[in-house]
Amino acid sequence: MGRLKRAIAKDASVVACAVDATDIVAQIEQIHQTSAVVTAALGRLSIAASMMGYGLKGQNDTITLRVSGGGPSGMLTAVADSRGNVKADVEHPIVELPLNAQGKLDVGGAVGADGTLSVVKDLGLKEPYVGVVPLVSGEIAEDIAQYFATSEQTPTVCGLGVLVKPDLTVQVAGGYLIQVLPFASDACIDTIENNLKTLPPMTKMMTEGMTPDQIALRLLDGLEPNLLDEAEVAYHCDCSRERTERMLLSLGAKELQSLEEEQKTIEVCCHFCGKKYCFTPEEIRSLRLSSEAETRNA
Repeated sequence: MGRLKRAIAKDASVVACAVDATDIVAQIEQIHQTSAVVTAALGRLSIAASMMGYGLKGQNDTITLRVSGGGPSGMLTAVADSRGNVKADVEHPIVELPLNAQGKLDVGGAVGADGTLSVVKDLGLKEPYVGVVPLVSGEIAEDIAQYFATSEQTPTVCGLGVLVKPDLTVQVAGGYLIQVLPFASDACIDTIENNLKTLPPMTKMMTEGMTPDQIALRLLDGLEPNLLDEAEVAYHCDCSRERTERMLLSLGAKELQSLEEEQKTIEVCCHFCGKKYCFTPEEIRSLRLSSEAETRNA
């Protein structure tokens, strides 16, 4: 279970969010059996999605982040709900690359920078909100900040970190978002910039024992911050047999008949959690009849 904390400046002009997502990213590694650099890449995207999801207003709102940068990891996807719970998937979970020039995992090399970050917000309206921005570096944090600046006109600082042990398990993982509102003063912005100059990397703060509330308050040091709220966040997949049946129904009666004629039990595997759902030929036939009935009644 992860911990998310938000703090706000006394004049409400700046909000900071920090999350310890070590358990979430550890579960991502276990489910997807990712190599170290992909654990870091997908972990960073999932941490960002969790914080962005927590900012949504409606109980059933969701946000989907997709990064397609042309790198060997292929497309990365993270989906979060308004409680900050997240699920994730990656096209190619095993990528082996040399360390980058700083001696760190080469996330930008795995993701690639020749592509886009897309943000889809499903807010229960007729059409979802979709924002697409070119990737800056493929390192994820800079790309998230670029999205906020370009698509939401909100000056944002994003820090994301995943520290992977030599045995490929996750030591620490977390992130922060600082969002400056339009009425923030120049002095307030200067204070934030000065705080960032002395701020250690996210993974260093976490390995030294700093908690999300301490990090959130540190980000707003000098602005008389107060803790705003907190949440427990987790890796959570909402797949179900009913959802899988709806997916099969969407194939249409003709495709379902082809599956039925194969006279084999089919297995549908969830990309986000690996859970398998099996359907016998009789169950496929029942779904086909339902599909035909829906077509006749349409």
